[in-house]
Amino acid sequence: MSDGHELGIFARTFPRSSADEAAAAVSRARFGLVQLNLSAVGLPTLPAPDEHEALDFGAIRRAFDARGIGIWGLSASYNMIHPDPVVREAQTAAAIALVGRAAELGVTAVTLCTGSRDPDNMWHRHPGNDEPAAWNDLRASLDRLLPAAAAAGVRLGIEPEPGNVISDAARARRLLDELGGDAGRCGIIFDPANLVTVDTAGQQADILAEAAGWLAGSIFCVHAKDVVGSGYAAAGTGKLDYGLVFRLLADLAGGTPLIVQDAAEDDVARVRDFLLAHADAAGVSLRVPEPRM
Repeated sequence: MSDGHELGIFARTFPRSSADEAAAAVSRARFGLVQLNLSAVGLPTLPAPDEHEALDFGAIRRAFDARGIGIWGLSASYNMIHPDPVVREAQTAAAIALVGRAAELGVTAVTLCTGSRDPDNMWHRHPGNDEPAAWNDLRASLDRLLPAAAAAGVRLGIEPEPGNVISDAARARRLLDELGGDAGRCGIIFDPANLVTVDTAGQQADILAEAAGWLAGSIFCVHAKDVVGSGYAAAGTGKLDYGLVFRLLADLAGGTPLIVQDAAEDDVARVRDFLLAHADAAGVSLRVPEPRM
């Protein structure tokens, strides 16, 4: 069994106009760790390179530090296989610039979206995602980002999502194998809800155990949301077996964070209590802080 994990939350659960306001909201909800999208603090998710001079990342970090809140990851999500190469190049350049600032926030990871051939929705399934050219474009985008991550001392977060070119655990395993020595510069965000549907929920024990086995040693974060008929919802409202999720979490390296996703701000307290209760039942330690007001 691992020696404990920290319960975190997506900072964009608490969208505010400043880092001070967002950090205060996270603290009141009793979370000590966030996955940060800059939109949560009133900024663009992926600022253009020429916008960075006006961005004070030190002030963002100080605002969260003052509340005792760590920033585990920074979102640089964009469509890494956008069908328009001009758009793809511009967004990759913006992501490289953001990765280059990541150390100022003290993050472990910069999280990505491996993308879709859908030009309008990077998380929407498209048949072109399965073509060899889509995989090649993903590798080309990733190869641009890897040196920036190495220079910044962070890992790139890859999350298998059904609408993306990395749609499942098998494709994530293929990517890690292809990267060889560079695989250590990437980490897998394991989201059980992305790997199970309402129709396959009855087989989730086998599905998730197989996926965790394929990705063992590369998982450095777990997301907590749930599976419902319409897609995804807050943890505890759908078909995902959280007893199983915590048994899987117990086998991961100590310190692997569990980060709440897709919870409405007015539902956060219930989700937090739901996860803590399931962690306790599974014998998994989840660290949570006392709020600093």
